[in-house]
Amino acid sequence: MTKINRNLFAIDLESGLYDIFQKATRLHQAGRKIIHMEIGKPDFDSPQAAKEEARKALAEGFVHYTTLNGIPELRQAIAQKEKRANNIIFDPETEIIVTAGACEAITCALIALFEPGDEIIIPSPYFQIYWDAANMLGLKVVEVPLTVENDFELDIDSMRQAITNKTRGLIINTPCNPTGKVISLDSLKEISRLAIDNELVVISDETYDQFVFAGKHYSLRNLPGMKERTVVVNSASKTFSMTGWRIGYLIADKKFIPYLGKIHQSLSTCATSFAQRGAAVAFRDCHDFTYNMVREFKLRRDLLLEGLSKIEGLDCNRPQGAFYVFPSIKKLGLDDKSFCDLMLDAGVAIAPGSVFGKDYSDYVRISYACSRQDIKEAVNILTTTISRL
Repeated sequence: MTKINRNLFAIDLESGLYDIFQKATRLHQAGRKIIHMEIGKPDFDSPQAAKEEARKALAEGFVHYTTLNGIPELRQAIAQKEKRANNIIFDPETEIIVTAGACEAITCALIALFEPGDEIIIPSPYFQIYWDAANMLGLKVVEVPLTVENDFELDIDSMRQAITNKTRGLIINTPCNPTGKVISLDSLKEISRLAIDNELVVISDETYDQFVFAGKHYSLRNLPGMKERTVVVNSASKTFSMTGWRIGYLIADKKFIPYLGKIHQSLSTCATSFAQRGAAVAFRDCHDFTYNMVREFKLRRDLLLEGLSKIEGLDCNRPQGAFYVFPSIKKLGLDDKSFCDLMLDAGVAIAPGSVFGKDYSDYVRISYACSRQDIKEAVNILTTTISRL
């Protein structure tokens, strides 16, 4: 009998997020109008200049393998963006790898930094790939739950108490998917002390670094003693609405790069050649595109929050960044999947909270990466549907 890797048995193969997405897609194909608020995908087109450069690359026959770590002009453009936006200074020749999306970057980091049986602390709720990839590799995820009542503020004491003699690292995400929480500089300093005192490495997912509406994004890598123990993950997917281009990257101390590069070589060899050309133009020249998109997302956030605040039974946080809200539905008396099915029947697709951590079956994630008109209509549907419960 053919055997399956036993680590996969712990993973929900019918992920609640993609399950609801597939259901919504089938209803849409059958002629139903569905407002998509379940998937984290900006509804903007990619920058025109980036698309033109990708077309040019194709026309020129730039369709073969590139250098393993990414084409030089893209690595340089990313370095310029990170210095300008986040004050991260690194050598684009020796401290970066361009990957096939941020998910590959996260997986590379997990493989390189940890061994089976190691424990990783992750504040929850969290992006599902952290848990899935860690479990595929035989790692143990230790969740530190946060709550809407405390505005999903990091609980440093609980993180400290979660450390055992098997703990090898942390994963943090700021701004956070699914809560939109931006980790403050004070909290990052506490995390750095925790990591240094306990000899931990940190994967810092900064995919939403440009989507900040309140406060300021800070990178953990910039704090004293953290450069050599932090791997930063980011991508073009959200920043330039290029989710399908699959261009991500990781920044790490040069001592890690040969090992990360070997894993990257095994997983994808290199990111798509002509997509790299287009992404280089995006990172170098399309700052206004990102600025205008983020400004629109802030208007959408405010519109959605105004509507949700009037719905009895929802306890909602006020996101500082990203493009999600993560309200508690505990007062409604339904679990997350039942509520999502109910809303899908009414024409609004949202994501169940349990996708983002085992303690969140009374939460849902709502993405506002859709038009203002769709948000208004979705709020009306939510209001009507919830009033009937």
